[in-house]
Amino acid sequence: MNIALFGRKLNKQTTEYFQQVIEIIENFGWKVLLENDLKAQLVSKYGFDKHIDSFLDYRDFSSGIDLMISLGGDGTFLESVGYIRNSGVPIIGINTGRLGFLSNISKENIALTLNRIKDKDYDYQKRSLLRVNTEDEIYGEDNFALNELTLHKKDTSSMITVHASLDNKYLNAYWSDGLIVATPTGSTAYNLSCGGPIITPGCQVHILTPIAPHNLNVRPMVVPDHLPITLTVEGRDRTYLVSLDGKSKSIRQGEQVIVTKAEFMINVVKFEDNNFLDTIRNKMFWGIDTRN
Repeated sequence: MNIALFGRKLNKQTTEYFQQVIEIIENFGWKVLLENDLKAQLVSKYGFDKHIDSFLDYRDFSSGIDLMISLGGDGTFLESVGYIRNSGVPIIGINTGRLGFLSNISKENIALTLNRIKDKDYDYQKRSLLRVNTEDEIYGEDNFALNELTLHKKDTSSMITVHASLDNKYLNAYWSDGLIVATPTGSTAYNLSCGGPIITPGCQVHILTPIAPHNLNVRPMVVPDHLPITLTVEGRDRTYLVSLDGKSKSIRQGEQVIVTKAEFMINVVKFEDNNFLDTIRNKMFWGIDTRN
């Protein structure tokens, strides 16, 4: 097997985890490929073997890579998706960060997890993505997101108005700090922080969640993901921010932002004893009474 390994935050502790993953993979007789910048850091700062192969961008995933390992937090996982795209390469996230809804494998379980992969004791869970189109196509071919799109104000504390239409039918004018359009995967990210619902993976929906709405009777709304969502922003400024999984660009007032479901899905490795319901229950401490 050829295993692609990606990570962003390097320090003495996380470097030990990279070393552990690489050693286990090589002991299996498999081949490891490091992301190009990651390899350069590991070689220059920590003396890693210069002869380990590397990958540069998503084109290297068109053939020959069997699995992607993301070592870090959820942000690292989201960045890893940019390499996988529509290749179908499955991904697993090992958490060295804090909360970790996507990177939900504990760093203490690295050896156990890789042995289960070797034994093929796992399954895939398909995660949908959304795609964004604008008049100037500001994101180019990177116009997809696993978590969410966010429209929000840029250089002002003033409220903005986000006009939203669903399947070309006018939905609402959101007087707020902005609007989130989230996938089921993104329901546990910014959407959750703004009071939106948690949606289990596999549901074919998008979630519209206003950020600090001025009208308190405006609530998050769950809509079918096959219906296009059209958004425009109105306010006192000329430009505003649109973000795709944290990648921000400027848009003009009145410029249309069209959100649709992406035509491909991501295969996330899952284990029978570590599913989505276990993850949210454990991460959010449901059913735990600290008084006992």
